[in-house]
Amino acid sequence: MTFLTDIESGRDSFFGKLRRIEWGLVFVMAMISVVGTILLFGAAGGSWEPWAGDHIIRFCIVTCLMLVVATVDVRIWYHLAYPAYFAVFVLLIAVELFGKVALGAQRWLEVGPIRLQPSEFMKIALILALARYYQDAESDRMWSIRAHAIPLVMLAAPAALITLQPDLGTAIMVAGVGATMVILAGLSWWYVVAAAGSVAAFALAAFFFFMAEFQRNRILTFLDPSRDPLGSGYHITQSKIAIGSGGLFGVGYMQGTQSQLDFLPERHTDFVFAMLLEEFGMVGGLFVLALYLAAMAFGIYISIGCRHLFGKFLAAGVTMLLFIYVGINAGMIMGLMPVVGEPLPFLSYGGSVMLSLMFGLGLVQNAKVFRDKTLGSGFKSSKRVR
Repeated sequence: MTFLTDIESGRDSFFGKLRRIEWGLVFVMAMISVVGTILLFGAAGGSWEPWAGDHIIRFCIVTCLMLVVATVDVRIWYHLAYPAYFAVFVLLIAVELFGKVALGAQRWLEVGPIRLQPSEFMKIALILALARYYQDAESDRMWSIRAHAIPLVMLAAPAALITLQPDLGTAIMVAGVGATMVILAGLSWWYVVAAAGSVAAFALAAFFFFMAEFQRNRILTFLDPSRDPLGSGYHITQSKIAIGSGGLFGVGYMQGTQSQLDFLPERHTDFVFAMLLEEFGMVGGLFVLALYLAAMAFGIYISIGCRHLFGKFLAAGVTMLLFIYVGINAGMIMGLMPVVGEPLPFLSYGGSVMLSLMFGLGLVQNAKVFRDKTLGSGFKSSKRVR
């Protein structure tokens, strides 16, 4: 029985869906996670505790989650898109009202033993909501700014709330992913250029009037790390020393002075890539970047191959999110961008980013599994879901 006949007759089995998963993408993410486990094992001085063991266990758990997300009927994600967005938006408001303050930022909600960072989940919720919006939009009006007014509000509102926490890095990611999806939907480039100019003007105003002092210091330190080498410039300075000492092939596994002697800060999270470059050199760094590029290539391939807009935008949005994560972190540790505290997914230690991004990759896989699906009352064309 053919794939389309299986679907239309309602007999598409779970194992049939598993066969349509892009296992190459799963393999690439597993490779990145294995490299991360090796680095975290070395960062702890050759011990599975406290990072490496948790890292690989978390990856196995979220991989199972990804497979579940990938095999759930695409109509369920379509109908959950708006409720999920509004639920996470309400949580962001709750953070402003009742959030836990830590390290000078108010980003978390605590409910008993559970600690949530809603901004992480907004990245995926926004992609879902915008994918549904553009699935239902009139395609012949996508050049007009009026057709994108609602999506622009949908991305600007959470970005503004996240900025107030303050969490500039996450706000940039939410705005960047949302803006990319708006552009892909067909917004005229004249509006894009005008928006870019407005953003530049707003960024300049924000620097002088709205940014917290530590955020302003990060930018000034980015421009001139030597202005405070033992203070706000310490992270970038030590990171550059680690990268420079690694050279082409690195100094050897667990032989890095910056990481092993605790000069490199946050070597298990935000600066794990600097530790990789010190120990394995430029060759090791290019290998890991090639793995990330392979994952992005799978995402683009899935987006292009999907026959409905909902899946196309899901795959494109999550792929762009992964690109922004890698770009921000790599640029940050090399001194090409200010330090904004964003980890490198599946390489750095941390559960929230791994959970949210693997959920997103599950949606990418869902677009692959159901790329040709014809539903009884929806997707009668490649355009609409009802």
